[in-house]
Amino acid sequence: MGYKSDIEIAQEAVLRPIDEIAVEAGLDLNDLEHYGKYKAKVSLDALKGDPRGKGKLVLVTAITPTPAGEGKTTTSVGLADALRRIGKRSTIALREPSMGPVFGIKGGAAGGGYAQVVPMEDINLHFTGDFHAIGAANNLLAAMIDNHIIKGNALGIDPRQITWKRAVDMNDRQLRFIVNGLGGRANGVPREDGFEITVASEVMAVFCLATSLSDLKERLGRIVIGYTYDGKPVTCSDVKAEGAMTALLKDALKPNLVQTLEGTPAYVHGGPFANIAHGCNSILATRMGLHYADYLITEAGFGADLGAEKFIDIKCRTAGLAPDAIVLVATVRALKMHGGVAKNNLKSENLEALKAGIPNLIQHVKNVIEVFKRPVVVAINRFPDDTEAELELVREECEKLGVHVALSEVWGKGGLGGIELAEEVVRLCDIPNKEDLGFVYDMDTTIEEKIEAIAKRIYHADGVDFVGPSVRQLKQLKEHGFGNLPVCIAKTQYSFSDDPQKIGVPKDFRISVRNLKVSMGAGFIVALTGDVMTMPGLPAVPSAEKIDVDENGRISGLF
Repeated sequence: MGYKSDIEIAQEAVLRPIDEIAVEAGLDLNDLEHYGKYKAKVSLDALKGDPRGKGKLVLVTAITPTPAGEGKTTTSVGLADALRRIGKRSTIALREPSMGPVFGIKGGAAGGGYAQVVPMEDINLHFTGDFHAIGAANNLLAAMIDNHIIKGNALGIDPRQITWKRAVDMNDRQLRFIVNGLGGRANGVPREDGFEITVASEVMAVFCLATSLSDLKERLGRIVIGYTYDGKPVTCSDVKAEGAMTALLKDALKPNLVQTLEGTPAYVHGGPFANIAHGCNSILATRMGLHYADYLITEAGFGADLGAEKFIDIKCRTAGLAPDAIVLVATVRALKMHGGVAKNNLKSENLEALKAGIPNLIQHVKNVIEVFKRPVVVAINRFPDDTEAELELVREECEKLGVHVALSEVWGKGGLGGIELAEEVVRLCDIPNKEDLGFVYDMDTTIEEKIEAIAKRIYHADGVDFVGPSVRQLKQLKEHGFGNLPVCIAKTQYSFSDDPQKIGVPKDFRISVRNLKVSMGAGFIVALTGDVMTMPGLPAVPSAEKIDVDENGRISGLF
């Protein structure tokens, strides 16, 4: 008998009314704004008053991703369900999936198997309209910039130095670089422009880092949209756009409440990419979970060198958070790929390749322990083809560092398959007298020193080279006083290096920074490395080709 697809499992589930889930989460029903029977937004008023939960924060991250898959979201969902099964009041906070990857190569992103957040189709598509609101706010600012220029340009904005791009939540390489404003004066000023995918936009980052509606408005106002003819930065507030943008985002800012297949409350809110942006769900959703639950499970995108580093150095710094424990997800299959095995040869036992790939896991584990100063458990997302000898090898190598390995079988068993992991997470969270959270760099260092600290301490590179436009941009950022901000490095997710072909644990490499820009609203400097793009393209066979809907409105092929 074949396995059921994720969407088939989700569609067969009997969901509980969202009011029941809200009661499980400890919320007052008066704070809910319903989006049908199974979704609701939660008023920010729910954050007022004394917290009702102890608020243990657990971060789920992973090894360097491979095409074999790791299962971070699946593990996160299964862990939250497992904690409930052992009597703990748990909640989960996740990012909303971008429609770009959903229709591109990745498919849906709401967990998998029997460890999913539901309603799965809604979450993967339009959900409650948050991404549409973010895209609209982004593009309103773009329209106001161009309108200001054609209506006299009182600010003296240089059209050649506009850094603000338009946004759409779709993979569309055709829109990376465009020329607009053609067709005569009535149609605007001709200039080079481009699109970013919405989840890579600064508005998305601002949205996820805002701590209140007023903070959102202030952050939007600080966004630098470009420079004047004499090189001075121009902000969103200079073109008087922040009020209208906030109006578009005021409802979206309220966290979304849904549920797992087992009825565990789940906040799904915000969705910045982790290879380009900071890769974490909203601070408000995280705080909502911590406010009411004993354990809040959250994840950071891609490997620990990207999502977890940004979670610590950007989100935790901004919100004053510190994870009590970190779960590092790996699969035997992925580790064998890091050891040089092709994707179509992963089903056979291969201890030699596994041993060659394990150093990738070990380097991530050491980063968590030695740099972030957090207790960690390795969660092996088990596949049916994994042999006992392979699992034991991973366990032995981790035990050498004093780190336990817990098997996770939540894909096939739901929360029941995550009991071992849940018990180890509880143990780690209860460790007394933990060290203070470790940051990768000090805030009073220069931009170059911050980037070099990440490159050397987390990627284990030999150093950093500033090339092309980044040399001029670095000087410009310093001149305008932006050097005191944290750094968000945009890098391939497939390697510790900025070259996706260098898998495993690459040695003797340097990081090349080719572009730098300030995201003043988000509060960080973005450093683009290698060939990373802020607008992905579709693959040769996009997932969209397999997605369909029947006459009854039942969707198929989503994942």
